[in-house]
Amino acid sequence: MKSSLNTRPHLDLVFITLVWIVWLVITVGANRWALFVDDWFMPVTMAFGSFVAGSTSQGGGAVAFPVMTLGFNIDPRGARDFSMMIQSIGMTSATMVILWRRIPIEKTALLIAGLSGAVGIVFGLEVVQFWFESTPTKVFFVSLWLAFGVALWTINRVKGSIKRESLADRNPGTLICLALAGFVGGTVSGLLGSGLDIFVFAALVLGFRVCETVATPTSVILMASNSVVGFLWRLSGGGGEAIAPEIWNYWWVCIPVVAIGAPMGARFISNRGHLFVVRLLLVVIVAQALGAVFIVSFDGPLIALAVATFGLGVALFLLLWRWGRRYA
Repeated sequence: MKSSLNTRPHLDLVFITLVWIVWLVITVGANRWALFVDDWFMPVTMAFGSFVAGSTSQGGGAVAFPVMTLGFNIDPRGARDFSMMIQSIGMTSATMVILWRRIPIEKTALLIAGLSGAVGIVFGLEVVQFWFESTPTKVFFVSLWLAFGVALWTINRVKGSIKRESLADRNPGTLICLALAGFVGGTVSGLLGSGLDIFVFAALVLGFRVCETVATPTSVILMASNSVVGFLWRLSGGGGEAIAPEIWNYWWVCIPVVAIGAPMGARFISNRGHLFVVRLLLVVIVAQALGAVFIVSFDGPLIALAVATFGLGVALFLLLWRWGRRYA
């Protein structure tokens, strides 16, 4: 047993090493170093984004999407594709760390929400994404994450509530709730590139009182698998137009960064309290909202969309919290 424990931290470097070797061979062979000259801002962004992806309930796309759409005026669908593509690398690397280090996860939520989330992301890619134009998608993203920020703030203000290492019950009602959270979250992922993670995290923590140290790695694995499903679906020709060439370039220059950043985040959260990261996330979420206020030209319909999304999001999280009191 001692030998296994001593070797496990080395085993979780296998995936990262393989990613780096393949990336270096192709980059050197095809002489792709010039991509860094024009696209340097994306590895810088994802150095932080991948750490967030590994250490919190938000995928790296939660950082990449607003930076790309608000900061660099990249089309939201391209930013969505990039988020899924890069999370397929970074959050899969973080998943390897979580599994090999045996960090506690909620397996029932992983199975139920993972399956329904896979259906949801396909539904989002094939149906829901075509309901939104570019600017409304940006506003929807910022408003939804601002509502999530309010939920995070609420969670960390409540003291003394009972937290569990796993679900207290696995009755039909619990499974249906997880399936719904997975489907809705997956649908949002099909629109924004991430979403399954925060919806399932909210259901586990707010609704079922599962502790954040279990809900966070569970949401990381879920978002990794959901990103892979979405990426493969796009590669197969689904979800509209093919992935744009510049998105492939962004993805390529970020691969070596996220392959390390996300596992670092997973290691960080497994050994330390999450309060610092939560506060940092709240700062990022507020910064996203302020950025949208100054960058987006809001008219009546956009204001209505922002208010409705934020209001419904907060109401959903508070409803989960009240419903979850039966588990406290």
